[in-house]
Amino acid sequence: MNNLKRFMVLALMLGCAGLAAEPAPWWKWRSKIDGALICSQTPLGPGWEKAYGPFRDARCEKLIVTR
Repeated sequence: MNNLKRFMVLALMLGCAGLAAEPAPWWKWRSKIDGALICSQTPLGPGWEKAYGPFRDARCEKLIVTR
C-alpha cells in the first residue's frame, strides 16, 4: 500500500506541473533575401530574422502585451 501512495503522489505532482505550462509564443519572421514574412514558433534558419512578436495565435494576429 505504501508504494501505491507514493505513486499517486508522484502522479499528482506531475499532473500539476503540466497545468502550469503555456504554449510557446508565435513570431513573424522576415526573410533576409526577399523580405517575405512567415509566422512560426521556431527559428526557420540562418536566412531569417525575427520581425514582430510575440503573438498568441498561429496567424500572428493577437499580439502578446509585455510589460
